[in-house]
Amino acid sequence: MAFRPATAKPLNELAEVLLFGPNSLAPGERELIATYVSHLNDCHFCQSIHGAVAAAHLDGDEDLVKRVKADFQHAAISQKLKALLLIASKVQRGGKHVTRADVEHARTLGATDTEIHDTVLIAAAFCMYNRYVDGLGTTQPLDEAMYRERGKMVAQKGYVEGSKDYLPAEAAAH
Repeated sequence: MAFRPATAKPLNELAEVLLFGPNSLAPGERELIATYVSHLNDCHFCQSIHGAVAAAHLDGDEDLVKRVKADFQHAAISQKLKALLLIASKVQRGGKHVTRADVEHARTLGATDTEIHDTVLIAAAFCMYNRYVDGLGTTQPLDEAMYRERGKMVAQKGYVEGSKDYLPAEAAAH
């Protein structure tokens, strides 16, 4: 993102709206959706950083993030979030895999139309983000402590404010 600040800005703004902004889904839940899709796409960087942000929102529960990635159906999360993760996994394979029954099931578990919409958009956006990161062959650190610290910062500041650490001041301000 530092290479191309003009494209980084709208990407960070989209992440801000989807993952950090006001929503009936908690930021930790939305980050779990991004983490799970990134895990399915085998994007080490995105599943690590968004997993760290999710854990930061979930009182540091890194084990829950790992359980969601391994088998969300047996993780200690709400049935509604499980239904939304199922929808997200289908979007990851291709949007046409999502059925009316999937949407109705999520609704019966309390998901609103906005939450379903945002789940689909998070999943679709993270397919793009994952391909962006991996397609450019970006450096993907293996240091979990680095992700943990950055995750705490993003959970506190958000994506737009957090991007000021690596974007030139004039790009971050516009």
